[in-house]
Amino acid sequence: MSQAYYLQGSPLNVRLNGYVGRLARHGVSLLGTQELSVRGRKSGRMQRIPVNPHTYEGAQYLVSARGHSQWVRNMRAAGGGELRKGRSNRAFTAVEIADDEQKVLIVRAYLKRWGWEVNQYFQGITAKSTDAELLAACPDHPVFRITVEG
Repeated sequence: MSQAYYLQGSPLNVRLNGYVGRLARHGVSLLGTQELSVRGRKSGRMQRIPVNPHTYEGAQYLVSARGHSQWVRNMRAAGGGELRKGRSNRAFTAVEIADDEQKVLIVRAYLKRWGWEVNQYFQGITAKSTDAELLAACPDHPVFRITVEG
């Protein structure tokens, strides 16, 4: 049985993510970045990480560029979380997209928007990759459709 894809951040990357998350928490968003808070499946404490919420055909998604990361595992257990930018704190529910063919469309659009930042995590896959190449990569990159509550 193979291990699920996950690319852990370097110490520098973890430090930069913490900085970007703090900026979003204080209202400074870098090109749409927000801070995701999701309840830890083991600790029960809220875990925070900066994310790039992506809008595709009117719906909002979270794409895990690094694969089956801790926030993904926590999201699966919690079924939702919160997105924060400054004083705006939006609770949401999340449903993981299981259909890889649907994910291809979302991931391609995500890479068109955010590829400059995340291409290195997609193991050679870019927005210009073929549908077959994207389809092969989709199991490594969980996608959640998020619905803001209230």
